[in-house]
Amino acid sequence: MKHDHPTQPPEKSLIGAYGNYFANLAKKPGTLSFRNAGWENLSDWQTKARAKAAELLSAPGTGKMPVVKVEKKYVYDGLDFEELSWQLPYGKRTKAVFLKPQGSSKPLPAILALHDHAGKKYFGYPKLVKTSGKQHPMIVKHQAAVYSSNAWANDIARRGYAVLVHDTFAFGSRRVFYGDIAGLDYGALKTQDKTDQNPDEETHILTYNEWSKEHEHVMSKSLFCAGTTWPGVCLAEDQAALSVLSARKDVDNERIGCAGLSGGGVRTVYLAGLDDRIKCAVCVGFMTTFNDLVLNRSYNHTWMTFAPLLANYMDFPEILGLRVPLPTLVQNNNQDALFTLSEMKQADDILKQIFKKAGAAEKYKAGFYDGPHKFDAQMQADAFDWFDKWLA
Repeated sequence: MKHDHPTQPPEKSLIGAYGNYFANLAKKPGTLSFRNAGWENLSDWQTKARAKAAELLSAPGTGKMPVVKVEKKYVYDGLDFEELSWQLPYGKRTKAVFLKPQGSSKPLPAILALHDHAGKKYFGYPKLVKTSGKQHPMIVKHQAAVYSSNAWANDIARRGYAVLVHDTFAFGSRRVFYGDIAGLDYGALKTQDKTDQNPDEETHILTYNEWSKEHEHVMSKSLFCAGTTWPGVCLAEDQAALSVLSARKDVDNERIGCAGLSGGGVRTVYLAGLDDRIKCAVCVGFMTTFNDLVLNRSYNHTWMTFAPLLANYMDFPEILGLRVPLPTLVQNNNQDALFTLSEMKQADDILKQIFKKAGAAEKYKAGFYDGPHKFDAQMQADAFDWFDKWLA
């Protein structure tokens, strides 16, 4: 077995002179790493490791599958659309859109498309779709910046898939509204002179996105005190959406995949790692090691990433590795400023070891692409081919 070497960080780090000590605090490999020689039985390891991850994520219960309301149906761009909503035990109604090839009636392979974070919580699912000839100008800019101007949910639906895209916790319809805030007359978090009225105005959206960046710290602290975690809440909501998708008669629930960039990538890590209903996964622009976060990159990542104490048991890529031997593709960008390239490559090596030990080396693949943080046209084409290979 190949062991991780003790980290030898530079003299300076995000946490100053404390970096060297804390980067080496957790045992490597962790006690629930499949790379440890003591773990030989895949099922036994998977059961114990998933149980520990679930314990530390402490996802809230969302009850039975929510009752889904069809808000609107229409045809656009050769696709059938349904705008949906459902109510979870907490917060506003979740809004979502379901799309599939126009006129299709047979059960189709399906994709749960997970929207990104991007520091833009005002929008959720619209980041990935195009539902009419008119899009909000800020969505047009966003899709141009990271998706090659593609609404990739539409593109894979036209390829023969059913697709569901939903707003997750604290985004879009699930965002925190100013009118629901009390007791937060503090610094940049003040809600005085802020309004939930005229919400689609660009100045309002920009203001909200900046405010919500600061509020993310408050939310995460409050979630910890409530006995849960941000990735745990996201996992619960993504699993609820997966249940909605799986229950549809026009979906083959034995052929469901998920994919997402950035915040959608970290959502893929947790959802695909912990829920075997995801038969094929594509994680885009979110793969590294916990040491990279300790020393270099924690400051520019969302609280959606962090499950306290999990690093004592497994490294970050090993969360996704919990799904072995199910097909898994990871796409990285060589000039991605959110991660350190050497740590992305270390994460790739860890996942290769896990899948090889499980006798499933062919079920794992990683791609390294030139360019910054993105899910561009070439990456989309490669991701779609991966889904076709295992789901079509």
